[in-house]
Amino acid sequence: MTDFLTALALVFVIEGLLYAMAPGSMRDMALRITEMEPAMLRRIGLGAAILGVIAVAALRG
Repeated sequence: MTDFLTALALVFVIEGLLYAMAPGSMRDMALRITEMEPAMLRRIGLGAAILGVIAVAALRG
């Protein structure tokens, strides 16, 4: 459970840094996301999740 909470905290750190360093780009990206089809968002999310699992497996392996 500690690993999960650490990973979640790192997500907040990374996302917070992105908003702090490039707020305009993050706003533009959020607007583009609202215009995407749900199926495309699903594919992107699934791809990101698969890459994340592979990265964790490689780092822990």
